[in-house]
Amino acid sequence: MINDDFSNIERTNRGMQSMEQEMQYEQEAPVAEQQQEMAQQMAATVQCPHCGTMNEAEAVFCASCGQPLHTMNCPHCGAEVDPDADYCEVCHHYIRKDVCSFCGAHLGGNEAYCPECGSPRGGIVCPVCHTLNSFAFCKQCGNALTDEAKQMVKELQSNVEYKELQDLVAEFSQLDDMVPYNSERDVVREQVNAQLRERVLKLLAEDRGIQDYEVPVKTSKRMTKEELKEKKNEKIKEISSTLDKFAVPQQPSPVKARNFAMACKPVGVRLAWVCNWKHAMHSSPCGCAKPQLGGKWVVLGKNTSVEIKDDNK
Repeated sequence: MINDDFSNIERTNRGMQSMEQEMQYEQEAPVAEQQQEMAQQMAATVQCPHCGTMNEAEAVFCASCGQPLHTMNCPHCGAEVDPDADYCEVCHHYIRKDVCSFCGAHLGGNEAYCPECGSPRGGIVCPVCHTLNSFAFCKQCGNALTDEAKQMVKELQSNVEYKELQDLVAEFSQLDDMVPYNSERDVVREQVNAQLRERVLKLLAEDRGIQDYEVPVKTSKRMTKEELKEKKNEKIKEISSTLDKFAVPQQPSPVKARNFAMACKPVGVRLAWVCNWKHAMHSSPCGCAKPQLGGKWVVLGKNTSVEIKDDNK
């Protein structure tokens, strides 16, 4: 009888343990499913290293703060660069192996020459200043190096606004080369020289039998430092206003953006390229890693002390 009671108690305990195990499983199962679902969601997203926002796995930029979600390293110097950059601003090398740096065409392998534009992947030496270049325009002197680049320049030269820009730059260049009056003595000396010129010309005319000779008026273009500075500032404003019309808009191809900007660069005045990416001042878009984000030329003048980001390369 006692044995039967122990057997009943043992069966009851086993039954209660089984019920507890079932209840525990029922409680743990949803948690395990939730954990598995969260793991799948985490695998399908990427966390922004800047603000912590979760983004879709294929996203390149954070939907919240706009910063790049991934980074890569320059194959030449190992510096960290953005995934959509085609140029390393640290070691100044073009880093995209699948895109032609001269025309933007797709490259499939280790071709020595671009199948689209025929440019050598090792670079082109500028025939004017002998600089080795990875782009369609010389980074040193701005000379067009490829047929496409030369055609772009030719088309721009027939543009009315571009002609206006070149005229303004020529006028500014003259002002930039002008020597101003340094003192009142310089003004008096020039007046004396003008009077001497008039007297000599009249005497020469009388020797030739010409009476009452009217000496051609020669207007001096020299001015004081203050006047010259004001004139140059006015001309800079005019040039800047015209340059704004040739600002590079945001576009998919960094190569096309870089080529258009270089084709628009006027010759005869010192300029800097201000990019929309970091708002940094470059000597040209050839020194910018992401010109596809847009940018524009700004006038510096030859005597400016403004520091350019990639001047000391």
